[in-house]
This record gives sequence, structure tokens and C-alpha cells, in this order.
Amino acid sequence: MARILLIEDNEDSLEVMTCLVEAAGHVAIAARDGDHGFLVAGSETPHLIVCDLHMPKVNGYEVCRRLKAHPTLGNIPLVAVTALAMVGDREKVLASGFDGYISKPIDPRNFVRQLESFLDKSQPGATTDG
Repeated sequence: MARILLIEDNEDSLEVMTCLVEAAGHVAIAARDGDHGFLVAGSETPHLIVCDLHMPKVNGYEVCRRLKAHPTLGNIPLVAVTALAMVGDREKVLASGFDGYISKPIDPRNFVRQLESFLDKSQPGATTDG
């Protein structure tokens, strides 16, 4: 079981992702904007962080910059979940520091498996045994 922080401003998307993560036996931690997500990451120390890119106030790129610069949070895998699907968008996201990229709309059949591929199995509690 892993603790997965979901940073997403769209209520419907957040609800779907939360349900999928929890149905797979993981703990979903929700944050509805980038500032809150960064704070929650510091207090909860999740095993994986999933972050939307286009959010009000603090966007996903800024969240990524802050997390990757942090001495303890910088090693947590960070996956962008975004509607950006133009040629070159994936490369831009990965070049900005994200460890992974999942395009929206998410595929409910594969979403958790995609997330689990980023979990560090050496971290205590981050098993994918559901």
C-alpha cells in the first residue's frame, strides 16, 4: 500500500483518481491546488505525487520546481496528469523535472498500473500488493 498525493483542481477528475487509487488498496491524499499540494507533500511525505499542470494560482510546473528543489521531497516520484497532448508536450513536461506523464482523459483500466510503475519498491510501505 502506498500513499499517493493527488494534486488536481478539477473536482470530477480528483474524485475519479481518488476512487481508482483507493480501490487498488492505496491511500489517496487530495489537494485541490498547487500551494496546498506542496504543503501536504511536506506534512504527509507521500510515496508518489500526481499533479495536474493547469491550476489556478500555482501551476504544476511551479509545484514541480518547488518539490524537486526541496531536500527531502525532491526524491519522491512526480507524475504529471494533463490534457496537454500536442507533439512535444510530453518531452517538455519531462524536461521540466516530472518523472512521468499521463495524458487526460485518464484510462481507468490502466491508471493505477501506470502510477504503480513509478513507485519505489524500496520505500517502506510503498508496496503494490493491494
